[in-house]
Amino acid sequence: MNAFTFDPHWLETLSAPFMGKAFLAGILIALAAGAMGYFTIARHSTFAAHALAHIGLPGATGAVLLGLPVSAGLGIFALGGALVIGALGKRASQREIATGTVLAFATGLGLFFARLSSSASQQMQAILFGSILTVTSGQILGFALFDLILLAVLTAVYHPLLFSSLDEQVAQAKGVPIAAMNLVYMALMAGVITIAVPAVGTLLIFALIVTPAATANIMVASPLKAMVVSGLICLVSIWGGLALSAMFPAPPSFIIVTISTLLWALAQIWKSAKEKTERR
Repeated sequence: MNAFTFDPHWLETLSAPFMGKAFLAGILIALAAGAMGYFTIARHSTFAAHALAHIGLPGATGAVLLGLPVSAGLGIFALGGALVIGALGKRASQREIATGTVLAFATGLGLFFARLSSSASQQMQAILFGSILTVTSGQILGFALFDLILLAVLTAVYHPLLFSSLDEQVAQAKGVPIAAMNLVYMALMAGVITIAVPAVGTLLIFALIVTPAATANIMVASPLKAMVVSGLICLVSIWGGLALSAMFPAPPSFIIVTISTLLWALAQIWKSAKEKTERR
């Protein structure tokens, strides 16, 4: 069947067990991405979020070489890269340099691993573009456990993490441990990257973490409300992408990205119209 040709049996596809797992995974991914997306925008760390997904690439291809789970290798390298970046880049300007350096090395290492094995090379496409339709029950359990850990950690460090994200210099003057908050943020982001990559892959991770958060920041001012709205936008994008991919057979990741981007564009148009009205 050609892509974008309406499938009259789309309801049967939506009721399939694999689709049910994908919808459940969407909830868990949206919860994590919504919470961390806000901090990514506030800390001006969009490049770091994008880079962490690619830093996990050699871990994923290396795991294929060793016969280990791809998500395990991805998570180990993403976490390792996150801790290195967090330790080397104590300030925003330093983090940019550290992120670029680690990213360049990790990308080269990932390509090297892929060249060593045909199976690792074949796995590259799934890693780069994701496949939420193949999410397993074990992965869903891992997503759920990570969400519980994420919520517990964010509850414990919410105020110092938020303070250091909004005004790093003032937070440091008030005694907030900036270096520790950097490490906590980067470690949590590595976890979110690990659970989100199966949905849209390393190349399209912005669609789930940064874009919904950017949209939410346009719509609401409160940090907590922005996290909730970001999570809802992420969920709408994922579920909408799954539904439309069943109706018009096409890669879900592409449709998820398209919906997320369209919602951001609509929010920008609404913001522009509102500002023009206020100036009159």
